Amino acid sequence: MTSAARWSSRCLGFVALLGLFAVSTASQAMSIRELRLLESNEKDGKLYANYYLVGVVEGLREASEAEQRAGQKPLFCVNGRRLEPSMARTLYQTELTRNADSYEADMPVQLVVSAALRNSYRCN
Repeated sequence: MTSAARWSSRCLGFVALLGLFAVSTASQAMSIRELRLLESNEKDGKLYANYYLVGVVEGLREASEAEQRAGQKPLFCVNGRRLEPSMARTLYQTELTRNADSYEADMPVQLVVSAALRNSYRCN
């Protein structure tokens, strides 16, 4: 099994686990503060946070593609450009750094990732 296939397999398993966790906690989004706490307080916190970010990117990508299939304007447009799971952390961090004054710690991670995807993958 290639390293990419192992990464994909691990991501899918962890995203499923996070999905179950989200459902059991009334589907509340993780805040920026909670993601930072996860990263710093857990033994594998950085890894878990990365998996969470991958899940957010994949969920937003599916939502955007579903909107496009329904004839609506998508959230962002990949249009054959590279968007891989390993890019989730960089997209998130870049958006937080670029617009630091726009985000508060209690805002959802999805908001940051959504803005990052819209800025990086603009629709023409």
